Amino acid sequence: MADEFDGMYDTFKALLDAFPPTEAIKRLEQLGISPEVVEEIRDRHEHQTIRIREMEEPHAVILGNRDTWYTGPQPRDKCWPAIATLLRKDGWPDDPAIRSLDESSTRVVSLLNHPKEREFSTRGLVVGYVQSGKTTNFTSVMAKAADRGYKLFIVLAGIHNGLRRQTQARLVQQLVEPNPSMWSQLTGLEKDFTPQENPASYFGKSNKTRVICVVKKNATVLRKLARWLEKASDYLEDCPALIIDDEADQATVATKSINPLILDIMGSLPRSAYVGYTASPFANLLIDPSAEDLYPKDFVVNLPKPDGHFGTEVLFGRYALDGEDPEQVDDGYDMIRSIPEDDVACVRPETRADVDGFEPVITDSLQTAVEYFWLVTAARRVRRTGNPHSTMLIHTSVNTSVHNSFERPLKRLRDRAVQSLTDADLRARLRDLWDRETKQVSAEEFGETKVPFEELLPELADVLASCRIIMDNSSSEDRLDYENGPVVAIAVGGNTLSRGLTLEGLSVSYFVRSVSAYDTLLQMGRWFGFRNGYADLPRIWMTDELAEWFRHLATVETEMRRDIDVYMTEDETPLTFAVRLRTHPNLRVTAAAKMRDAVTAASSYGGKRIQTHYFHTNAEWLGRNVDAARRLVSASVANAVRVEERTAQGRWVFRDIPHDAITDFLASYQFHEKSPENDAALITDYIRKRVAAGSLRRWNVAIVGNPRGEDFTFAPHVSVGRNVRARLDLSHPTPDFADIKTLMSRRDAAVDLAGDVAGLAEEAIMAARRTQLPDTGLLVLYPIDKVSEPSPSKIRRAALNAEEHVIGVGLVFPKPRDTDSTVKKYISADLSNVRIEDEDYSLLDSEDA
Repeated sequence: MADEFDGMYDTFKALLDAFPPTEAIKRLEQLGISPEVVEEIRDRHEHQTIRIREMEEPHAVILGNRDTWYTGPQPRDKCWPAIATLLRKDGWPDDPAIRSLDESSTRVVSLLNHPKEREFSTRGLVVGYVQSGKTTNFTSVMAKAADRGYKLFIVLAGIHNGLRRQTQARLVQQLVEPNPSMWSQLTGLEKDFTPQENPASYFGKSNKTRVICVVKKNATVLRKLARWLEKASDYLEDCPALIIDDEADQATVATKSINPLILDIMGSLPRSAYVGYTASPFANLLIDPSAEDLYPKDFVVNLPKPDGHFGTEVLFGRYALDGEDPEQVDDGYDMIRSIPEDDVACVRPETRADVDGFEPVITDSLQTAVEYFWLVTAARRVRRTGNPHSTMLIHTSVNTSVHNSFERPLKRLRDRAVQSLTDADLRARLRDLWDRETKQVSAEEFGETKVPFEELLPELADVLASCRIIMDNSSSEDRLDYENGPVVAIAVGGNTLSRGLTLEGLSVSYFVRSVSAYDTLLQMGRWFGFRNGYADLPRIWMTDELAEWFRHLATVETEMRRDIDVYMTEDETPLTFAVRLRTHPNLRVTAAAKMRDAVTAASSYGGKRIQTHYFHTNAEWLGRNVDAARRLVSASVANAVRVEERTAQGRWVFRDIPHDAITDFLASYQFHEKSPENDAALITDYIRKRVAAGSLRRWNVAIVGNPRGEDFTFAPHVSVGRNVRARLDLSHPTPDFADIKTLMSRRDAAVDLAGDVAGLAEEAIMAARRTQLPDTGLLVLYPIDKVSEPSPSKIRRAALNAEEHVIGVGLVFPKPRDTDSTVKKYISADLSNVRIEDEDYSLLDSEDA
């Protein structure tokens, strides 16, 4: 009986290739299968669809109750099994790597329309991570869609020939070559789209092949494709099409020469699904959802971070989000090396007028980075594991003439090293560099074994002899090519190296490029990705300011992905949710044209806690904050209904302080200008709105100190021990600036609560506040010792060394019981004083990009 049912269920699955699920069920009934068996088949299919919809990963926000017709691969499939076989040959483990890819690609395909639906126009977005395998994911989606009857596949592969060619090669290798009889190609490795003579030969009913087309996002090319498809309209009625937009935030959104052409192409396809892939979806999520555009109205999928992936947070650390214990947020790996500000002018023209005739200087930091790259390459040869290629990236400017100016000095540096390799001084310097770097980052932490200098030394001569110096830009002929054996290369470039293109075996990056926007900056991080076999060895040289920007970006990324996950659990749809993107004083969220439909996000402080982590270190600035804190404490002593002194804990609590004492404090306390979330005017405005609504009229003021610290006196008879808060360790610290990263612990948000709540989770503490103190705010003062030596375990921290003791501030706001007054928290940035270089879109109308 079971075998008979399984056979009928297989019949149903075969019918799904030709009909949507409801129609397939009707066909079973027409075949005379009993109602009981049909109901059981319906139930089994429903269980399968529920399994897909309720997958733990990837998370998705979906419009409406989309019909989950696709429930995973079937035994007769050809395209997906071929990809899985290739990945196993490349060393991918079945579990978790291939299983995770299978599940995430199945989830995306399940959100497409059934290919036999009469008409559809789906628009979705898949959010991944930079260099995290997005190409493999969308190739898997294409394979599964091809196995189920999608006919035409158009891949929009960036704006440069290098990425288009690389994408074409990948798709041919993974889709076409394993099943050549299944595919027809409209483009080739060296050939972007050119109109074909006879559309019927591709789309006529006699041609059962799938058609693949990989094109640049280039106006000339897309115009040809759009016109050809329009002429082929008679053949496209029965042609379900999948459009994959790789790097979907680049050139697609608000680009007048590209966006309309993509919409024209979709207009020629009665059955089409557009799916954008990007690691920086900021622009895509700011499109007006009500406009006739490419807003992902049907679904947004948030891919999980793959195991072993080096992402923004892993490398740079990030700041704590609401609801997180700051002590549990990591500082990132110790792989970032500082470029002194004085070096920047030596490797990048200061103004556009300085570009002509610019001659770079091989600074100490650049020479160290290059020499470390040669050492890493030699060590990897000793290990004989991982990627056979070894690449270094130097990215200082978007200008091609600046790239080209590096060729001679870098070749001279390499040639001198070849001649001096037997020199004792050079060997001693290289040994010192290697020992220093391998001590700072332990190989054992990454499951690797340290390579002693004596073992890598014999490899150095051949490394130097094989090291190529390549200028990779839109005007250069000598480009990176990984198809003809192992490569050792120092690549100097700009936009052609900053989008989508994989730099194989990337070990060392030297980066000083000024950029204007989150997405541009994030995409330039070619160092993100997988480093199997050498995870302990990558290093990045950049300025301290850029490192802080990436740390901020890591926070924005994490917050954005958490918003998507929250919206999924709250039954929001892409048309009703709005991912908030916090701003930065020196960066746009995305290009101005892409934000034309954006609104300033209204965000309430209700139910949140905020804290200071940036400080100036000069005595005058710090002294004013000390004075402001002492005035607040004196006012609290005079006005408190009750005072609690907890000497053993180093804490004081002053209860029921009038709100104007708090707003007076905020008028005199100075938040650092790099902290847009700590805006005294916005916070004061919020407090006043809540007071008018009957809340936040009374406050508790607490002092949190260290019982073992040296005394700090706020007022007569009110003193606590000073806290230690070391700063992030920067090789070349910015004068008069410190980032302590974490000030306030979760426990401190419960300092004024009754009962044993300090050990509870953040949500439980905020719930207790709603019960015990529903209308009372909390302000916490932290006296911080001006020296603040770090503990030995904090390897990425340095002494604070301020000129005066520091006052940190934490604010905890109760979640309001009524509709909350909002304040503008996520505000646009003033870029008038920032020198920036934007992405170069001048090639969008040139086929030679």
